[in-house]
Amino acid sequence: MSGSISLTGGRIDDLKLKAYRETVDPKSGIVTLLAPLGAPGAYQALFGWAPGGTLEFKDVPGANTHWQVESGTALAPGAPVTLVWTNSNGLTFRRVISIDPHFLFTVTQSVTNNGAAPQRLAPESRIERIGDPVTHGIFVVHEGAIRQTGKEMQEEDYSDLRDFSVDARWGAASKVVEVESNGWLGFTDHYWMTTLIPAANQPFTSVLQYDKQRDTYRAIARMATIEVAPGETKSAATQFFAGAKRWETIRDYEQEQGIYRFIDSIDWGWFFFLTKPIFRALHFLHSFIGNMGWSIIMLTFCLKALLFPLAYKSYVSMAKMKELQPEMEKIKARVGDDRQKLQQEMMGLYKKEKVNPASGCLPILLQIPIFFSLYKVIFVTIELRQAAWIGWIKDLSVPDPSTIFNIWGLMPWDGPAQGSLMATIFIGILPLLLGISMWLQQKLNPAPADPTQQMIFAWMPWVFMFMLGSFASGLVIYWITNNTLTFMQQYIIMRSHGYKPDVFGNILSGFKRKATKK
Repeated sequence: MSGSISLTGGRIDDLKLKAYRETVDPKSGIVTLLAPLGAPGAYQALFGWAPGGTLEFKDVPGANTHWQVESGTALAPGAPVTLVWTNSNGLTFRRVISIDPHFLFTVTQSVTNNGAAPQRLAPESRIERIGDPVTHGIFVVHEGAIRQTGKEMQEEDYSDLRDFSVDARWGAASKVVEVESNGWLGFTDHYWMTTLIPAANQPFTSVLQYDKQRDTYRAIARMATIEVAPGETKSAATQFFAGAKRWETIRDYEQEQGIYRFIDSIDWGWFFFLTKPIFRALHFLHSFIGNMGWSIIMLTFCLKALLFPLAYKSYVSMAKMKELQPEMEKIKARVGDDRQKLQQEMMGLYKKEKVNPASGCLPILLQIPIFFSLYKVIFVTIELRQAAWIGWIKDLSVPDPSTIFNIWGLMPWDGPAQGSLMATIFIGILPLLLGISMWLQQKLNPAPADPTQQMIFAWMPWVFMFMLGSFASGLVIYWITNNTLTFMQQYIIMRSHGYKPDVFGNILSGFKRKATKK
């Protein structure tokens, strides 16, 4: 991290993440997370006290309090900074700010009562975000407010916050939850997050808020009101996470710092029971291989090996179905148009030969949740952001940047902008390989006799080629590898059980013109 703390309000409002750049260009700007008031995307963390008893807001430190530095010259791991401010009633406030080697601040606020009467007040921390942040606006990743209440995770989009009912006590549209323990709250972006984390056993009031008058989104954590007797000092500590949602770092905070279910701040989605283990496997493979692209390919091998027993049964059944094709044709000729009789005869044949015609669908059905889970992992995890593979693939989390438009970079002109309709039409190398792999896999079997089915099957690989061409490169690499392995498995297993797929013959037959009946 790099940045500064404003002595006006003691705000943490200037923070950059030095390990991350805006684009894959190494000369692009460093990612800015927090920015002061008046700057584009103003975003800040504030700490202070809410007055109680006879105290007023002017008696406690707020957003415009002018703090003095009591100790420390530069905030760094092992080198905290202490700020101090004394009010006119004899209350001395101190704020000790420390930081670990990653993204976690610890802010310890204390108050010493030098007066003659006891005073009541409540420690508070808040995150403020001015204006509407730029978001993807798609369901794949949650961007907005997030909080753990100790019982459940709650996610609110920015539009949801604007629709909250006005709470008279809090003076703005708010949703208030009383948290007994194990709570935290803040704002999450695609790859970055800011979170207030009170002590695990500390009850507090958790507030998500939108202030329409100031066009400001807030996450507020207010502790219970405390009484400070004359001559007494009381303190409260809050942790503040501000950084990248790196799985390993967040996992360590959960396990070592005891931050309850902090790993769920990463949006694992509905298939969390798949996305979590898939990412852990990918992360493990990357620790040995060192390249996310090759790790995705190796993960595909592992998944295919895991599903092999089911695939084996499926392909054996498919091979037997091919062997039974002559018998099935005889049954059709014998029963004619009697569909009920045809179905009964077919089922009897399947039972006699111990063939399950539906078994071929099972591997495909299992691939669907795996596909969407991997899509989620590649899209939401920062470990895939700007992760290069080979050559022209500099970022596995975005579509293949190559394009037929400039003959994949051989011509001197630029291709269409990524995400545009032209980029979808003039596909890259990976989508083309995807289409070819699906087409070859299809040629393991002869084209169906029905003309309509034949047309659908003929167009399917190329439709998927354009559909999936706009997906992240990492996902397309997975699908190409999966198709290739499926082709090899199916070919070998079917041959070993007596059926010899005529791939070359099926390809040639697809180019032959069929005579039309007059």
